[in-house]
Amino acid sequence: MANEIIETAKEKMNQSLASLQRDLGHIRAGRANASLLDRVQVEYYGAATPLNQLASITIPEARVLMVTPFDKSILNEIERALNASDLGITPSNDGSVIRLVIPMLTEERRKELVKEMGKIIEGAKVAIRNIRRDAMDAVKKQEKAKEITEDDRNSLEKDIQKVTDDAIKEADKKAAEKEKELMDV
Repeated sequence: MANEIIETAKEKMNQSLASLQRDLGHIRAGRANASLLDRVQVEYYGAATPLNQLASITIPEARVLMVTPFDKSILNEIERALNASDLGITPSNDGSVIRLVIPMLTEERRKELVKEMGKIIEGAKVAIRNIRRDAMDAVKKQEKAKEITEDDRNSLEKDIQKVTDDAIKEADKKAAEKEKELMDV
């Protein structure tokens, strides 16, 4: 039962880290990254469909994303969806593929993105700490219900803290990698 608490906490923290990784992937760093288009939805036969299900997304050059639809008839729909998205990049359609040229970031914009990234990282850390708090509460309830001893509780709390420290260290590592990517010119 006690190990279940730690395993559940670890699993939830890993989910928070995966969510953090996705959020960081959406921050444009002046380089082409297929995950930039993950949130783009295309109107396809009356249903909003994720772009990556309708086209292959390749990176022929460092700052170019190339979208090749599986069905050429939806090329204009894809272009419309890209224009309507929050990317801020104008697609160029040559009749068979759509190219998105990622503009270079200014120093000012890089700093803004680092600040934005800081907020995302802090949100992930808060989520991890909330998971720790829930796990600690569960351990205290077990002690109160006389299911575990005080020594067991202390041992479990140390284990939970270690899992938490590891998760926060991993979040900081991801942040450092993304910041390095953002500040690279």
